[in-house]
Amino acid sequence: MPEVRIPAFAKINLRLEILGKRADGYHELRTVFQTVSLHDELRLKPARGTAIELRVSGNAALGSEPPEKNLVYRAVDALRRELGLTSGIAIELHKNTPAGRGLGGGSSDAAAALLGCLRLVRKQTKREIPRDRLFALAASLGADVPFFLAGGRAVGVGKGDEIYPLPDIPKLHLLIVSPRSVHVPTPDAYRWLNAPQLTNSPENPKLFRFCALAWSLQGSPLLNDFEEVVFQQHPRLAEIKRALLQNGASEALLAGSGSAVFGVFPSPAKARRAAVGFPLDQTFVCETISRERYSRLVQSRPLFGTSREHSSAS
Repeated sequence: MPEVRIPAFAKINLRLEILGKRADGYHELRTVFQTVSLHDELRLKPARGTAIELRVSGNAALGSEPPEKNLVYRAVDALRRELGLTSGIAIELHKNTPAGRGLGGGSSDAAAALLGCLRLVRKQTKREIPRDRLFALAASLGADVPFFLAGGRAVGVGKGDEIYPLPDIPKLHLLIVSPRSVHVPTPDAYRWLNAPQLTNSPENPKLFRFCALAWSLQGSPLLNDFEEVVFQQHPRLAEIKRALLQNGASEALLAGSGSAVFGVFPSPAKARRAAVGFPLDQTFVCETISRERYSRLVQSRPLFGTSREHSSAS
């Protein structure tokens, strides 16, 4: 029986700037996404009947929810509808990336489910879907799901769902700290930000500065517009950032809207030493992944039962 195994890599935002609130109620973003080696794992195979079967391990809360609420289920259901398929499919999702921490775990799972299901379909029926339609399906599931179809380093504009590739930068060694006691709902972070209404003025220095920095082959200083307001609400996150810098990180930043915080270190060994300072939190030592490497890993590497690229949670 054919089977597909596929990783779902997490992301960080190297830059995240909010230009303003749009007339439709959404916020206009400029962000630089970057995939990292921390990942969930999916296994997909045909099943009897017509149902989508989903089993989740590694996260008790997600595992107890109705499958229909999970983005993986919704992604496979949307793709089956698009292709006019009714055959059953069984999915195993093993969670490593902590949920609700600004690391894109759910969105990455959805993209991996789309890509994995397509690979399974090709093995059975040779059916295909135009790439533009695949991106549209991904965007219907979540603003940053399209990014995870290609990975690497990319710029996101609009709501974050318009994705354009950027040149890869040299590998970064990271320590991600996920505080067990702090959760930041994204709607709350936007409300705290209280962004101004977006104007049509062609003079936007933030926009031009972002364009110049995003295209730099050496990367750019980390920046996240959410940091100030989220740190005001959750001082513990500011403490984590300070601790990362004090323990050898060259830079540190809130991940997305939080609540994870990551630091950039000179080496994995120094990142591991710094992780010892967070005994009450989850920590992950990982590295950034280029687009070419991302494509190779997502397309071919079987990950279930193999060694992982990131550390176990502390």
